[in-house]
Amino acid sequence: MADDPFITEISRHIWDSKYRFRDGDVVHDETIDDTWRRIARTLAGVEKDNWSRWEQVFYEALRDFRFLPGGRIQAGAGTGRRVTLFNCFVMGTIEDSMDGIFDGLKEGALTMQQGGGVGYDFSTLRPQGAQAKSVGTVASGPVSFMQIWDAMCATLLSTGARRGAMMATLRCDHPDIEAFIDAKRDSRVLRHFNLSVLVTDAFMDAVRRDDDWALVFPAEDGASPNFETVQRAWSGQSAPVRCRVYRHVRARALWDRLMRATYEYAEPGVLFIDRINQLNNLWYREQISSSNPCGEIPLPPYGACDLGSLNLTAFVHEPFSARARLDLDGVRSTAAVAARMMDNVIDASLFPLEKQAEQARGTRRIGLGLTGLADTLIMLGLRYDEEPARQLAADIMQAICHTAYRTSIALAREKGVFPFFEREKHLQGKFIQSLPHDIQNDIARHGLRNSHLTAIAPTGTISLLANNISSGLEPVYQFSLTRRVLELDGRYTEHPLTDYALHRWREQHGGGKLPAAFVDTRALTPAAHLDMQAALQPFVDNSISKTINVPRDYRFEDFKEIYAQANGLGLKGCTTFRPNPVTGEVLRGEGESAPHCCTVEREAD
Repeated sequence: MADDPFITEISRHIWDSKYRFRDGDVVHDETIDDTWRRIARTLAGVEKDNWSRWEQVFYEALRDFRFLPGGRIQAGAGTGRRVTLFNCFVMGTIEDSMDGIFDGLKEGALTMQQGGGVGYDFSTLRPQGAQAKSVGTVASGPVSFMQIWDAMCATLLSTGARRGAMMATLRCDHPDIEAFIDAKRDSRVLRHFNLSVLVTDAFMDAVRRDDDWALVFPAEDGASPNFETVQRAWSGQSAPVRCRVYRHVRARALWDRLMRATYEYAEPGVLFIDRINQLNNLWYREQISSSNPCGEIPLPPYGACDLGSLNLTAFVHEPFSARARLDLDGVRSTAAVAARMMDNVIDASLFPLEKQAEQARGTRRIGLGLTGLADTLIMLGLRYDEEPARQLAADIMQAICHTAYRTSIALAREKGVFPFFEREKHLQGKFIQSLPHDIQNDIARHGLRNSHLTAIAPTGTISLLANNISSGLEPVYQFSLTRRVLELDGRYTEHPLTDYALHRWREQHGGGKLPAAFVDTRALTPAAHLDMQAALQPFVDNSISKTINVPRDYRFEDFKEIYAQANGLGLKGCTTFRPNPVTGEVLRGEGESAPHCCTVEREAD
């Protein structure tokens, strides 16, 4: 590669403004090579020996954008600053008291101040109008308290802190679920939150049967028995608890209300929370009820996400030719190095809260994924919406997953298993049992260094850094467009963008008609998005951040079917984007607006 790896001005700008190490006017990273060296040196520094060898191995993985660590790692590693290297956290269970609420707010502020995005489950807060007998007051409900978090985030941004992303979740049976669903109909409300509804299997069954659906909340100890109660699993509870039934709604009517909201203004998204917990490798000690802001890492209270992505375009040889091929062995070898690097991040990082450090070090959870998938398929002559493309994508993710697990087993032999590991219970996990028998046998013998190993993140910012490759597993949005970027001084500037695959095609062929593999979101049906996500899900033990683009004129009845299909395909969640007047736009191309929830402006990079 040429001495200057940047082929687009915005990529240089992203590096200079977000990841380049400088102290005021003192520039430490003269080139991006210095950035790669800084990261490699820092992560090799936690090795017991052979530091110089590992520094070189890590550097080679980073060079030429082959492996892209999460943005907090790139910005913070080796700087000496009191920042976390973890992109996002799920915060602790919010206690249903004024002290508990404001303790949760304080913890969130401290986390965001150090650069971490946060996720919260607000289901533990009593519904609007419920009486708090101990103080004789009436509750204002979770949505009202979410506005305090939103104001906190805005205030931190005004101080020059890194922009924060937040996720808020609420159970589908909480009495305030309708207010939560409708909350962002007003474009001025909760703008710093992504919202997702925790949808249970029981609710989906009730929707299919058009049954009544009880909206409930845990009953207080000693409360009067003169109301209807049910036993229900609940956020923050290790076993089902007695819940008061506040009222009944038609399940299908509530589902339609949720679908109408996301159809009209792109939120809330949906997390199939029972499936998330059933497939959780730590099913025996965790009850998950929230995720990081973009949804690729469902986490327990105080859990953290340690993310990195393999840039698949770096492994394509002889693109756009009859000899075009993907170096799958190169993907495997880089994945092995990346898994070790990300494990080292846990030891190299600071944490805003000690409880976060305990969780991260106890589970050693990482999320290794991919980016540049759509551009890779184009360079190999494969259409995103056809079976050969899905099969190759599955093969790639399988290779990453199995390599990561084999690496984690080797690390367990070398450095020890993760502290929360319980061998017999871990081997009973549904995802673990889907792995090849040799991996299961080696886990039984040697254990694992990391509880979880794979995730597919949106990678909006780091994909821009790597010369505007397609992000995550998403198709190319449009091949030429304009992106609005938030500058350090709070202003927005606009940058013209050309997709990486198109740039490479023009380098080789100049103009002329593009091959059939050059498809963008406008040429793809929602089913094509779902099918690609479903092809990769079996090899992802965390989750996948995916936005399904839907045309403005898509029929509502067809739109609802997307979520039903997502549930049927075994996905852990679903997020859609249909152009609408509420969410605004970050990308502009031929008059369309782009999905807002996982863009560079909403991602905790």
